[in-house]
Amino acid sequence: MIEMKGVCKTYRVRQREAGLGSAVKSLFSREYTKIPALQDMSFTVPDGQILGYIGPNGAGKSTTIKILSGILRPDSGTCTVDGLTPWENRMEHVARLGVVFGQRSQLWWDVPVAESFELLREIYRVPGAVYRENLDRLTELLSLGELLKTPARMLSLGQRMRCEIAAALLHGPRLLFLDEPTIGLDAVSKLKVREFILEQNRLCGTTVLLTTHDMQDVEALCSRVLLIGKGRLLLDGDTAQIRAMAGENLSTEESVADLYRRFGI
Repeated sequence: MIEMKGVCKTYRVRQREAGLGSAVKSLFSREYTKIPALQDMSFTVPDGQILGYIGPNGAGKSTTIKILSGILRPDSGTCTVDGLTPWENRMEHVARLGVVFGQRSQLWWDVPVAESFELLREIYRVPGAVYRENLDRLTELLSLGELLKTPARMLSLGQRMRCEIAAALLHGPRLLFLDEPTIGLDAVSKLKVREFILEQNRLCGTTVLLTTHDMQDVEALCSRVLLIGKGRLLLDGDTAQIRAMAGENLSTEESVADLYRRFGI
């Protein structure tokens, strides 16, 4: 189970005007502004649920994922994932966790994908039999095949994303955090990724937290949706509730924009 209670996180960002004079001035006097990323964030996610986490850019979605992954420490509040505090129990926590950031790669760029997988096996210390079983299953479900022999830099975006998801699941994690996993993908690749997530959840009971701007992902995958704006949780409901508020065709940009405007974001 994932549980966040009263979590707050503020970033301190350096400010400087354009121009040479301002650059020189900043050497002696620096100005900062505080940007609240999360404000009193509280929610729970039961085991085995696929949760959609939506909101506009800068709402705090990626900050939430980074706190849950143990990458960031909040300023206040508590957070536990399967009874562990992510940033205090990093080694034990990451062994149970798979994370995919749509715009960042965990594959080594110039080596075949299979070699990246072998390196990840060593990092996570996955037993040989378990690794081979997971790899065979993931290769079949994600149609990797010849992709395993190809360097990551030679893959299309859709092919690379399928390999990224496989890489995140090689060690058999109970939790999967997906941060915009279908960004930039074509329609066919999106369908394959969605089908795999559903199958992974059905076969293994994997808990999935999905952040996305693609509402078709939400409708296809999620039983529950959290809407976040300006670092605050604005709505916690099922997909039917979200659709009722945004209009019948939730997947259109106009409907999503109307939903955000309704909450002042």
